[in-house]
Amino acid sequence: METMKKTAWQFIDTHQEEMLALWRELVQIESGSQHKAGVDAVAQNVKSQLDCLGAKTRIIEMPHAGNMVVSSWGKADRAPILLLGHMDTVFPNGTIRERPFTIQNGKTYGPGVLDMKGGLVIALYAVKALQAAGYQTRPIRLIFAGDEEAAHQQSNAAVCIQKEAKGAVAAFNCETGFLDNGLVVQRKGSAVYTMSVQGVGAHAGNNPKGGRSAVLEIAHKVIDIQNATDWEQGTTFNVGLIQGGTVVNAVPDTASIQIDVRYLQPEYIEDIQQTLQQIAAKQYVPDTKTTLQKVAGFAPMKRTEATEMLFETVKETYEEMGLPKPHAMMVGGGSDSAYTVLAGVPTICAMGVKGEHNHTPREYADTASLFERAKILAACIINRQ
Repeated sequence: METMKKTAWQFIDTHQEEMLALWRELVQIESGSQHKAGVDAVAQNVKSQLDCLGAKTRIIEMPHAGNMVVSSWGKADRAPILLLGHMDTVFPNGTIRERPFTIQNGKTYGPGVLDMKGGLVIALYAVKALQAAGYQTRPIRLIFAGDEEAAHQQSNAAVCIQKEAKGAVAAFNCETGFLDNGLVVQRKGSAVYTMSVQGVGAHAGNNPKGGRSAVLEIAHKVIDIQNATDWEQGTTFNVGLIQGGTVVNAVPDTASIQIDVRYLQPEYIEDIQQTLQQIAAKQYVPDTKTTLQKVAGFAPMKRTEATEMLFETVKETYEEMGLPKPHAMMVGGGSDSAYTVLAGVPTICAMGVKGEHNHTPREYADTASLFERAKILAACIINRQ
């Protein structure tokens, strides 16, 4: 195993320029979640990389979202190891003109460079390194979604991930890595709701009593929603967007809010839904009507004993490589790791390139971590016999 790991590491060391070139190529393809053509172009690029490895790759067509890539490499007749990722970003078309792929002072910039085009490169080159090292212990299954940033609102990708993950012995998600070497073993679930109020419009000067303010009704509900947060349970409610009215001199007949909820356990979602329905049903302003709709969500990534055991393997790999010990962490953001855990697969998340400020114009990745993380991933796969 030691010789195999050294050979894999040498492969990565001697292919750094190739890795940077692929990173640049993928970042230059604009693949915001709403830009299906761009995501599909990334999928085809990834497929071509895997075809060169002799992997059996499928493109799962998604009519209303970016396509998904599912690929199997290796012929060993054993349960596979999974590599996860996503090909979409949060950035709209045109961003690459404003912030092209750039490397400066050890940092790499560009839309999606951290979240998570770098992670795609890491996954692909870890497999290439394993092939060069003669690894044949277990097959590797790669699952890359095309609409993770949109929480799979317009696809059945979450169901597909669970189906493809079943039976695997371990999963490594090459999601955004943290500068402090934190690795994610638990994530909160998330749910996004829209609450809309229909009131009665009226002239604010001539007939104020005839109006039924939708804004006033929604304002009462905002307070109720914020007060529903349960810090001890770890369930938080946040009203992040509010809209209402058309002009200042009219009693507004419409108003709406968007609510972000974060929670730790899958069973909490029923209580969350019931709480919001009760708030929607409570009327403060007569003759107003309120509706509630769930628009998106991620299941929680539960912390399991099997994941803890896999983390120990990862930690031992870090120690073997002479790297600072990683620490296990829980974060509030969702990822597709939730669905591999739901499929019964121990999962370590945030194995991708390290950096900061994803989802913002300040996003950057630590350039050297692209190579370090590829080496770590290859070694973790070898060590997970």
